Amino acid sequence: MAWPEENRLFSTLNQSELRVLKQNSEERVFQPGTEIFQEGDPGDGLYLVREGLVQISALVTAQERRALSRIGPGDFFGEMAVIDGEPRSATATAEVLTVTLFIPREKMLAMIERSPGLAVNLVREFSQRMRDFNKHYIEEVLQAERLSVVGRFVRSIVHDFKNPLHIIGLAAELVEMEKASPEMRKTAGERIHKQVERLSNMVSELLEFTRAPQRGLVFSARDYGMYLTELLRELRPEIEDKGVNIVLCHEPPHVSAPLDPKRLLHVFSNLLHNAVDAMEGRGEIRIRFEVTPTEVITELEDSGKGIAPEIAQKLFEPFATFGKAKGSGLGLAICKKIIEDHRGWIRARNAPSGGAVFSFGLPLSTQS
Repeated sequence: MAWPEENRLFSTLNQSELRVLKQNSEERVFQPGTEIFQEGDPGDGLYLVREGLVQISALVTAQERRALSRIGPGDFFGEMAVIDGEPRSATATAEVLTVTLFIPREKMLAMIERSPGLAVNLVREFSQRMRDFNKHYIEEVLQAERLSVVGRFVRSIVHDFKNPLHIIGLAAELVEMEKASPEMRKTAGERIHKQVERLSNMVSELLEFTRAPQRGLVFSARDYGMYLTELLRELRPEIEDKGVNIVLCHEPPHVSAPLDPKRLLHVFSNLLHNAVDAMEGRGEIRIRFEVTPTEVITELEDSGKGIAPEIAQKLFEPFATFGKAKGSGLGLAICKKIIEDHRGWIRARNAPSGGAVFSFGLPLSTQS
């Protein structure tokens, strides 16, 4: 059995003080599963475990209890009651047959007054336990957050993939119908092609989102004006076919910037298509530029309804969607990641006219 002199808390006590401690303590035996004290019980003293095992747990929600630590022979628990005299903040339960020494709070306080070393040890042990608890708590929170993200990730994927797969299934059934006309089969084929393309884009987004962070990325210096001209030549027909005009407020500036052309294309494509969706296929997107001594800033303003207040603060977080019928909810998070990989920034706001404005800055090439 563990005795007080074997506990680090009482390592500064001399033999006389240890005898007094034993005289002022009371042996208490608890059967397996017995609660030694509950949350809210009076904080009446400290327990030293001589043999057995004690679980310390607390309610994290109204229905869920979590184990915080386990106390074995030679260790102690209930020290917070000695320090602050407040009700118990956790529940202690004997996991097996457990023998303890109980030291009433007033006896412990009297000993602390006579032995400053005991006070120092108590504060040190309490501080270490708080550090251990904080570490355990952070790990629990991170794990819960990871599980939450995984859950949202799976729900988003399942939901987003079900719709195009359902459409493909219906179109395939139509193609197989004996009475289907050539025109019906052609329409069904176009639907299948469109949904396969949609699935392909979603898979690309997922791959981009889950791409491991890359260190030491190397970008090639490009003429930003020439790059934008080529990029818009590629994207403009598809956007304008959907009833939306792209308006350049002025020509893209011919400045040198380190770029990853393919990934930056993803940013423009996502922002433009988001604007098209927001305007429901009718309106215009105005693009303007600003050059500072250190960066080139690009702004895209649409003539839609603007950013909903419900989503404004978490617009660039994964799965943050509001009233959007399609997409994985990863697009803007990916845009943020790509821009930050370029050592730039991206922001969003509502324009005075009511539409949404997305702006991002990219650093200029270092001048030699």
